[in-house]
Amino acid sequence: MKYVDEFRDPVKARALAREIAVLVPKIERARAQPIQIMEVCGGHTHTIFRYGIQQLLPESVEFVHGPGCPVCVLPMGRVDDCVSLAERPEVIFATFGDAIRVPGSRKSLLKAKADGADVRIVYSPLDALQLARANPQREVIFFGLGFETTMPSTAMTLIEARATQVQNFSLFCNHITIIPTIKAILDSPDLHIDGFLGPGHVSMVIGTRPYQFIARHYGKPITVAGFEPLDVLQSVWMVLRQIAEGRAEVENQYGRIVPEEGNAQALAAVQEVFELREFFEWRGLGSIDHSGVRVRDRYAAFDAERKFPVASLKIADPKSCQCGEVLKGVIKPHECKVFGSACTPQTPLGSLMVSSEGACAAYFSYGRIDTSGLRRSQADDSTTAPQVQA
Repeated sequence: MKYVDEFRDPVKARALAREIAVLVPKIERARAQPIQIMEVCGGHTHTIFRYGIQQLLPESVEFVHGPGCPVCVLPMGRVDDCVSLAERPEVIFATFGDAIRVPGSRKSLLKAKADGADVRIVYSPLDALQLARANPQREVIFFGLGFETTMPSTAMTLIEARATQVQNFSLFCNHITIIPTIKAILDSPDLHIDGFLGPGHVSMVIGTRPYQFIARHYGKPITVAGFEPLDVLQSVWMVLRQIAEGRAEVENQYGRIVPEEGNAQALAAVQEVFELREFFEWRGLGSIDHSGVRVRDRYAAFDAERKFPVASLKIADPKSCQCGEVLKGVIKPHECKVFGSACTPQTPLGSLMVSSEGACAAYFSYGRIDTSGLRRSQADDSTTAPQVQA
């Protein structure tokens, strides 16, 4: 297949659903409890809800939504640091659009922009570098965030900035890594996962080899999946087939994009510019060892955390917000007591309701959640979870 419509063919989707329905009864554990498959990436979550994939599957197959949305896991303290940097009068603060509405403890970047800060949306770090060249009297800070998917483009931009001696450009680095995150999930006592849909975009960079520990040490099957409906359905079938056959392996459904060894040029750029942090804080998940990167000493002149004062305070989410439980897969978004009432895309309390890859945004947009009569104030602790319509 080479055209996008072919990856959305309803006839093929129903055929895959039938194959899954035949396979599931062969899995003995599915008779006692649902088979739980975690889609790590938020892009998969939105595909699942946009195309109604959950409704095509047997009730004994359940999706668990993982923390693979970099905007969603950004802690509130780092958002506050962004706002503080953006409010400096000499700074132009450049950010991707999906991060501009993530709430901090005081305000979001969008509110900071409304209050007079020079915050600009860019489509790539090279756009931010061009801003620095066009505004030599200003300091341009690029808000770098994302997993290994976006890390190479940021790294190559810093390489270009150093090579062309652009001195008024720096990076506020919030890039994170996927492998320690999955390990933290697997080590969590609150969660039982039977298999994984591996993130397609991250795997395009790092390849499939880094996931071997999931199969070898934890005995869990994982299939790297594409993002179209047939990709997800086929990947679910591949995971279930492994479970039915008693196997735990790394399989690659997204072979048209993802090579086993990854992208050598991209990985070389990342290695040149970044090194692992000892730990990095995640919204709702706490600190995870070696789960983030920072700028190497050789690129210190382009590190906003060294050029400007950054408080780096740990700030707790609002008590009513249950982003952490959703990110870990302990609860579904609609089970959060403020979902659809105090927390909506227009008035978000948590980042999962803001991001284009956030699980709460997917539920709100595509999940057929009935929120009528649930518009209550944020302070109302008696808010009950809305019900999913049948």
